[in-house]
Amino acid sequence: MKTELIRKFTDTYGQAPQAVFFCPGRVNLIGEHIDYNGGLVMPCAITLGTLLCLAPNQEKVFRFKSLNFEEEAVIPMQESYTKEGKDWYNYPLGVINELLKDYTIPVGFDFLYSGNIPIGSGLSSSASIEVLTAYALGSYLNLDIDKLSLVKLSKYVENNFIGLNSGIMDQFAVAFGEKAKAMLLNCDTLDFKQVDCEIGDHELIIINTNKPRELAESKYNERVAECEAALAALNQEIHLNNLCELNAEKFALHSHLITDETVLKRATHVIRENDRVGLAAKALNAGNLEEFGRLMFASHDSLQNLYEVSGEELDTLVAFCANYAGVTGARMTGAGFGGCAIALVKKESLEDFELKIKADYLQKIGYACEVYKSEIGHGVSAI
Repeated sequence: MKTELIRKFTDTYGQAPQAVFFCPGRVNLIGEHIDYNGGLVMPCAITLGTLLCLAPNQEKVFRFKSLNFEEEAVIPMQESYTKEGKDWYNYPLGVINELLKDYTIPVGFDFLYSGNIPIGSGLSSSASIEVLTAYALGSYLNLDIDKLSLVKLSKYVENNFIGLNSGIMDQFAVAFGEKAKAMLLNCDTLDFKQVDCEIGDHELIIINTNKPRELAESKYNERVAECEAALAALNQEIHLNNLCELNAEKFALHSHLITDETVLKRATHVIRENDRVGLAAKALNAGNLEEFGRLMFASHDSLQNLYEVSGEELDTLVAFCANYAGVTGARMTGAGFGGCAIALVKKESLEDFELKIKADYLQKIGYACEVYKSEIGHGVSAI
């Protein structure tokens, strides 16, 4: 993929790229819709990701092109920028806009992106592009900016330039991921530690529903607002900065303050899911994949019935996995409303599993899903 992208860059811009960078996508193994509630999540970087070739130009413009999108842009250098519609290049443009607040970008740049993360799949293609652009410009221009600052900058772009009220998990995972490691991240303090993710005779399988995720952004922001309502209700009696400061026992003592049934369901998921992440880390450290798999299924059940972010497509995939002997655990991953599920599948069952889940999904949903095998990979880097 790198060689092809270099050739395309040279053909497109009439010069060879000066540098090439890679940033992965991510899956969240467990801990969904927790990051914006200050809780624990367990993401990992995957081997699917985004490549970027770049070179400076003398025309004082930023040229954005991608092998994955038809839209392209030539944008003159200026002091600041605003979002232009919904095209993909708003992600790198937002990063440039944020960098310009503290740093000088002295020349224009030609950018060419290419990725193998399925677009709209919930595997964080947007965070991949954001962190990739920030890291590439920071490295090429020798900006005095560390990786954590790049993560925070990219999250700010997602929230304030793009307009999605997401937490910091996606950007953190694609920046700090390590091969064969899951990341136990406290989204309130940003403390994290790497957890060995040895899955032995299993493979990490990603199943893409191929359902368009038109509702994801609006419903995501709706869930954020519902969690804020739960927090406000609880703060009538106790003082909390975020929902995940409560464990299940303490939540039970104060949940009567939440009088809206829907808001109570959302908060219940958040509290229980946060507890599940801690249990999942202990299971992985002990090499207990059966317990880890049980927690994955429990997580999906909560996302389906309490948080209501899964949908027929994701539920169909996970229901198949729950009834297939070669699967140890499965759940939706990402914001939901389409996107992907993940499963821990025994290697000896992979071929049969892929054939049967595709057939089951096609018969029940009416169109095909896609199945990917992925290793747990490293974070953003020059290559």
